[in-house]
Amino acid sequence: MELSFSPKLLVVAVAAALPLIASAADTPSTATARKGFAGYDHPNQYLVKPATTFADNMMPVMQHPAQDKETQQKLAELEKKTGKKPNVVVFLLDDVGWMDVGFNGGGLAVGNPTPDIDAVASQGLILTSAYSQPSSSPTRATILTGQYSIHHGILMPPMYGQPGGLQGLTTLPQLLHDQGYVTQAIGKWHMGENKESQPQNVGFDAFRGFNSVSDMYTEWRDVHVNPEVALSPARSEYIQKLPFSKDDVHAVRGGEQEAIADITPKYMEDLDQRWMEYGVKFLDKMAKSDKPFFLYYGTRGCHFDNYPNAKYAGSSPARTSYGDCMVEMNDIFANLYKALEKNGQLDNTLIVFTSDNGPEAEVPPHGRTPFRGAKGSTWEGGVRVPTFVYWKGMIQPRKSDGIVDLADLFHTALDLAGHPGAKVANLVPKTTSIDGVDQTSFFLGTNGQSNRKAEHYFLYGNFLLCVWMSSSITS
Repeated sequence: MELSFSPKLLVVAVAAALPLIASAADTPSTATARKGFAGYDHPNQYLVKPATTFADNMMPVMQHPAQDKETQQKLAELEKKTGKKPNVVVFLLDDVGWMDVGFNGGGLAVGNPTPDIDAVASQGLILTSAYSQPSSSPTRATILTGQYSIHHGILMPPMYGQPGGLQGLTTLPQLLHDQGYVTQAIGKWHMGENKESQPQNVGFDAFRGFNSVSDMYTEWRDVHVNPEVALSPARSEYIQKLPFSKDDVHAVRGGEQEAIADITPKYMEDLDQRWMEYGVKFLDKMAKSDKPFFLYYGTRGCHFDNYPNAKYAGSSPARTSYGDCMVEMNDIFANLYKALEKNGQLDNTLIVFTSDNGPEAEVPPHGRTPFRGAKGSTWEGGVRVPTFVYWKGMIQPRKSDGIVDLADLFHTALDLAGHPGAKVANLVPKTTSIDGVDQTSFFLGTNGQSNRKAEHYFLYGNFLLCVWMSSSITS
């Protein structure tokens, strides 16, 4: 018997099946409980529960009323004890990959031990699914504006005389300053050299660091990188006269930047140490203040033109300049942490440890990471970054795969300053989109869960939307 295809019969069959499909779709999916496997003893809320929108210009959030209530009680009790709002420290590494640190399985195992970083991470909340933007400038601007690059527009930072950058944007340091915080930026800026985008003009009370990115200062001077320029007096003089910042600088709110020193490869060897010493002095000064502070600390390391000094050269088992730099970054973080500890500031300080993007893939060690891709890509290796949050006595030590975007630091810091949830909408223009969500209750709640449902990232105008339905595995 010859069989023939009948479109009419197919339509009838599909029509008959639709009610059954719809009925199945209306039934929430549940996860089978697995004893001893954290996170799988409840239905996946991120699949079956809708997010809540507080305002038209705010990212929808997953609400967790119980952990919200617990968190606000903890914060109220702490403020009653300390008499002031909490401090916030953001420690931002440069081009450090997800598995370059010990708390994610790297560290000593890959030739660059990070024992002090790992020790603090083990007492905090390790975020295995924290996301940046794919490159430096977009991520840094995202942290300080709470916006994705599609909204803040900083894909490449403007140079002197060019418009753009943070100019005209609502920034976290300015809002915290308005709430009585002392705001300090240290280290790499890379969000615009034009005067209107410099740190002292976008909300920071003071800045010590450089405006651009480290290879801008060294590549044309290094005979091993660009001998045709470095060994040519005429070419070197030409670049020296170009209008871009070549100095380690200092500035105070509303003032002009003052050059401290010309950044040569030799000066670069001790640059992170100089910034660290400045940072410790700032923390010591704030220990005597009755005001809370926001410290935005962006290291130079470990961008690929690493120049370890005599103390750190050859200090890593890997015997690479990158590995040596990671050892130095561990010590710098440890010194800042010890200053907070010595000053009795840990009880009232949220510390955020993270990186601006995935690892560099063009130079050794070529993006050491379990994920595909690296810096400059929207694969996991480019945007999934090593991150933990620590707050002595306030954050339960654990590990979670709950999604966090670095944009969330904007909203979270403002919650700590007294503007939780929808209140942030009152601080920004209605035309300003806030892409970050308040993660305070995730960080501080007992077995807290992420308040973010979806993750987005962008690269140079190309849009990629990634929606992760997290099961919030916590261990």
